[in-house]
This record gives sequence, structure tokens and C-alpha cells, in this order.
Amino acid sequence: MVVVERVGPAHWARARAIRLRALRDAPDAFWSTIEQEAALDDAVWRQRLERREAVTLIGLVDDADVGMAVGAPHHAQPTDAGLYAMWVAPSARGRGVGEALISAVVDWACAAGHPRLRLDVADANPHAVGLYERMGFAPTGVTYRFPPPRDHIVEHERALDLRS
Repeated sequence: MVVVERVGPAHWARARAIRLRALRDAPDAFWSTIEQEAALDDAVWRQRLERREAVTLIGLVDDADVGMAVGAPHHAQPTDAGLYAMWVAPSARGRGVGEALISAVVDWACAAGHPRLRLDVADANPHAVGLYERMGFAPTGVTYRFPPPRDHIVEHERALDLRS
């Protein structure tokens, strides 16, 4: 069974551990690098989890942390919500963890009054693209290129209308 937990500052070590696992597993799926995130001190991790306008979620299977997602105001349009740091461990993929995390972020975004939920995904990640399509996210036509030296990676924005 999949369980999704909202974590706060007291759980900073769990959030840090799963974030670093995600960056090791899929370094080209995230703007941030493992070197950048590993260098952050404990206070920064706590501060991230103290943000009242955001939610950090960890997905569990058999009491093991196997996924994460963050919901926060969208970086370019703060009235919309953004889905960030989405990741599921390879051993847990296909078990409903991604769907459960996305559903929890959708619930948070609706409760916070956001009209849309946006995310960015690289076309080179067909499994994630498929998951987002199944969950109702549609392309917006907006693209982002990673900063050098990873500027060969292009992400495409997708959005889900929450008003219906």
C-alpha cells in the first residue's frame, strides 16, 4: 500500500536523504545538482520545510521512503501552483506512488486556491511524460533549457486546470 506523508522541519533529514537519492538516480531530471544540494547545511533543509505556502510530500511503500514531490507557488506565475522535485525510486515505479504523490499535490493546490498546477518535464523522460498525461496534464508550449553545462536538456511545461 502507498502512503503519502506531508513532512515538516522535524523531518529535514528524511527530505534531504530522498532528495539526494533522486539527484543520484536522475541527475538530468532536475535543475539542481547533487553537488549543490549536498552542500546545503541543515538549516537550509529545515527552512525549506518551514515554508507555509508550500508542501513537501514523501511517498512510502512498506514503511520505506520511495518518492517525493513538492508543491509551491509557480516560479513564473505565483497564482498557479508548481509541482517540483517529483521522483519515485526505480524499485517503486509502477506501484502507484507517482499517482499518489501527484494526487496529494493536486489536493493541496486546490485547497490553497490555485487555478492551475504546472510542471516541467524533459521529453527524454518518456515514463514521466506518460504519467503526467495519464494524470491530465497537457502541454502549454512553454519550454525551458537547463543552464550550462547541461544546456542540451530542454524541458516542456505541462499544466492541469484545477477549476473544473
